[in-house]
Amino acid sequence: QVQLVESGGGLVQAGGSLRLSCAASGTIFSRNAMGWYRQAPGKSRELVAAISNGGVSTKYADAVKGRFTISRDNAKNTLYLEMNSLKPEDTAVYYCNTGVWSGTYYPSGSWGQGTQVTVSS
Repeated sequence: QVQLVESGGGLVQAGGSLRLSCAASGTIFSRNAMGWYRQAPGKSRELVAAISNGGVSTKYADAVKGRFTISRDNAKNTLYLEMNSLKPEDTAVYYCNTGVWSGTYYPSGSWGQGTQVTVSS
């Protein structure tokens, strides 16, 4: 059974930075494309960034392009999201997800429990 555990969230002022991590177990991590999603109160869950299994291809939501960077360390079974120049509208629960890369990212059913990111103005 796949387990995903996110960490690194917290409270930060606008303009600040955070680095989220997602530790994966129960799967051959290097075979999975991975994604970061977020869900703000009253809104639907949205894709923030995704990365192919080898890390060659990435995809970002327009709202985070140039500010967020997704990366992975297959030797450590860990996915990362470096978030810079944070804005109050980035406030949400952030989730990692396993998926498939076929030209773009397709999520699967494995989700972590989420980590809260709160950006104060």
